[in-house]
Amino acid sequence: MSKRYTIGIDYGTESGRAVLIDLADGAEVAEHVTPYAHGVMAKQLPKGGVMLEPEWALQHPRDYIEVLEKSVPKVLAEAGVHPSDVIGIGIDFTACTMLPIDEDGEPLCFHTAFANRPHAWVKLWKHHAAQDEANEINRIGAERGEAFLQRYGGKYSSEWMIAKVWQIFNEDRQLFDEADAFLEGTDWVTSQMTGTIVRNSCTAGYKAMWHKQDGYPEDVFFEALHPDLKRLTATKLRGDIRAPGEAAGNLTKEMAERMGLLPGIAVAVGNVDAHVSVPATGVVTPGKLVMAMGTSICHLVLAEEEKEVEGMCGVVEDGIVPGYFGYEAGQSAVGDIFAWFMEHGVTSDLVEEAKQKNIPLHALLEEKAAAYQPGETGLLALDWWNGNRSTLVDTNLSGIILGMTLQTKSEEIYRTLLEATAFGTKKIIEAFTKAGVEINELVACGGLPQKNNLLMQIFADITNLEIKVAASKQTPALGAAMYASVAAGEAAGGYATIFAAAEKMARVQERSYKPNAERAQVYKEIYKEYSKLHDYFGKGENDVMKTLRCVRDKTKGGVVHA
Repeated sequence: MSKRYTIGIDYGTESGRAVLIDLADGAEVAEHVTPYAHGVMAKQLPKGGVMLEPEWALQHPRDYIEVLEKSVPKVLAEAGVHPSDVIGIGIDFTACTMLPIDEDGEPLCFHTAFANRPHAWVKLWKHHAAQDEANEINRIGAERGEAFLQRYGGKYSSEWMIAKVWQIFNEDRQLFDEADAFLEGTDWVTSQMTGTIVRNSCTAGYKAMWHKQDGYPEDVFFEALHPDLKRLTATKLRGDIRAPGEAAGNLTKEMAERMGLLPGIAVAVGNVDAHVSVPATGVVTPGKLVMAMGTSICHLVLAEEEKEVEGMCGVVEDGIVPGYFGYEAGQSAVGDIFAWFMEHGVTSDLVEEAKQKNIPLHALLEEKAAAYQPGETGLLALDWWNGNRSTLVDTNLSGIILGMTLQTKSEEIYRTLLEATAFGTKKIIEAFTKAGVEINELVACGGLPQKNNLLMQIFADITNLEIKVAASKQTPALGAAMYASVAAGEAAGGYATIFAAAEKMARVQERSYKPNAERAQVYKEIYKEYSKLHDYFGKGENDVMKTLRCVRDKTKGGVVHA
């Protein structure tokens, strides 16, 4: 029997990556990246269109289809694999990344009448302009004692589906009325491959208030938001909801021709990039926290019971792997903070030194920052450059660096920012363990663990936990391909369960990062100061960050607005 393959496609923030996976052992046979032609639209709509307000982050849905048309044929050609040997395809996506569609499943931004309307476009996960709506959802939900609120750690985020839908309702009622439905990006792309709209239980649970046993909140809650939203879930959020590993349908003839595949192969239900990474690291049982580390971090852990955890992003039954409750928390900016610093905070002499040594700037910064011991920089930072996702769930918070002097060096600030993100993760781990969710080991995946040894050692020292690293460099795509093998099934050459797929296809590196007892003790003391700052600025004692944001908004464009 010839080899069998599936294709996993990882839709990230800036590009989409297709990876061809050998089902026998999970080997990544070929990969191809297609950058999004329109990138992230944070300032203006395409072709000189409308200027956007602060905290907006949009994308162009056509970019997603180009990934299918360009990257899938490329991996087949590179590997020399015949389409008949590919039995399924699966995708993962950033979330909540959502868009409004018409009755035919077309995005409203494709309509000439709506092309210059910001709310017609895809709202990326880091679109934070729905904070006012999130605040009201939390207020009304708390007043009513809504059960869903505790499944989100007590606060529903502006990043999630209902807040974004309500923002559209409030700011462009005509477009809201025109929308036949609101979909996650992962469900829309899957629908383009199958011709049928199927929602996935992962995003429905973690982002849209859906619960496996209870369904969506009752209509009376949405009516409390606004009378015209009473039937929201039965109308614009309607649809079949299926769990990870199930088939969303089969690849249509039209899309098969555009992708270079055979029609009829299984298309797995859409998934989330971080969540699908968990089984790809081999984690299919409780006790291990998976950190999907990139521009942000998603923290995911399995448990046998549903518990209330402060500030978690969600808990969903079967949300990650069948038979367990999957918990999610996260940090809104990690790699993004490091990238910001390398662009705006590094002195020219270091930039020149990196050029002279012909090494990446981040490698030089890591080398110099590694020379410092914990506490030696005299600096401390809060990692809120893009708000706080967990445990405070507040996108209006911002970053801070404390202890700067005229002698402070770029590499010292860089190390401090690395430490700040690790302190943020420790705060999340504490929330889980306090609630009775066991965590005794960390498993890291994503781009950051592959290229930043110092970061990983700092995480181990600050959390005082051993960290294992996924062997795959493309963990989300591998996870999507694993679920595609389950959707295809044993008869087609795939696997019966994700547990069977993980046993054969998932691996971690032999090397791990173990905490150093001396450094861990020093960081334990510094963490006490981090916690004081965290509570002081994050829990209402000093709202200066929010005050400054309000002043900024009032003086936008050089004009003071009353």
